[in-house]
Amino acid sequence: MSVLSFARVGVVAVVVASLSACQAQPAPEVVEPSVAEEGSVAAVEGERVSDGFLTVYSGREESLVQPLIDQFTADTGINVEVRYGNTSEMAALLLEEGEATQAGVFLAQDAGALGAVSNEGLFATLPEDITSLVQPGFSSTDGTWVGVTGRARVVVYNQDLVAADELPATAAEIVSPTWSGKVGVAPTNASFQSFITAYRVLEGEGAAESWVSALVSNDPEIFENNHAILEAVDSGVVPLGLINHYYWYAMAAERGVDNMNAQLWFTQAGDPASIVNVSGAGVLTPAQLDQDAYDFVSYLLSEAGQSYFVTTTFEYPLVDGVDAPADLPALSELVNPELDLSDLDTLSESQVLLTRFGLL
Repeated sequence: MSVLSFARVGVVAVVVASLSACQAQPAPEVVEPSVAEEGSVAAVEGERVSDGFLTVYSGREESLVQPLIDQFTADTGINVEVRYGNTSEMAALLLEEGEATQAGVFLAQDAGALGAVSNEGLFATLPEDITSLVQPGFSSTDGTWVGVTGRARVVVYNQDLVAADELPATAAEIVSPTWSGKVGVAPTNASFQSFITAYRVLEGEGAAESWVSALVSNDPEIFENNHAILEAVDSGVVPLGLINHYYWYAMAAERGVDNMNAQLWFTQAGDPASIVNVSGAGVLTPAQLDQDAYDFVSYLLSEAGQSYFVTTTFEYPLVDGVDAPADLPALSELVNPELDLSDLDTLSESQVLLTRFGLL
């Protein structure tokens, strides 16, 4: 049994009988290891140790992050077992498993899922040598999770079906009658759910409910994920879609911009449809003394990790000294100063809203 297991289950005293004297000996004193109070993210007392093995729950696609994880293993010698799934599903699994989880790190697609896990006290507080690496505003305010990459929400449109002067300037215009039956969305995707959360935070609960109601009334095309939306828009199945920016850049790198009908459009700066969210990571409380977990998060923020995301997944780096992909708008032009990413932690309420309107 590991040190962490002892910290959670305690020690059971055993009464030892003396065979030679047939006389019971006093039971040894029960000594409970010092642990954080339930629900706290304070660290368990003790030194961090490495056993060369780590389990990661990833809400990011295997094709996107497994090469980097393999690179981490090659560079550090730490073996990583990864459980992949939808970010929302992985967050729900962690909430169900609680302190019994075998995961050491949660790598998530968006801030909302990270906040939901943090709210349950399932993240350890990260050390300053990790949190200080990331630009302010792209991590939790309490240091329980850290942003790894930035990703902008965008509108993708088919240039053969939509003229540039017809494009919606705001999220509200996207659900106008003009676009009835012409918009592709992925309601089960964590990034879409975080967009809904941002709408609730920025515009209010009533406005968000009205937006979702108008979307449903417009009979949107429903897809499983961002990639499926992009493919549908590029092939003309649907004229307009809501995705993260980097899917378009990945397709453009593969096929060439001149061979694509799909193009990107940013709504007005500060609009919920163009928010900058983050992928991010946190160390789970059962792994508070697992040095491998902290090494993994640090690696994501290293020059090697950040450069991988820039060149391979075309996301914004969040660490100074690493340049963003070419031709992307500057983060400063997109970030809404009124939106604190920590406020996206009410993900479950957005899921309730989407469920009420039949989108989940």
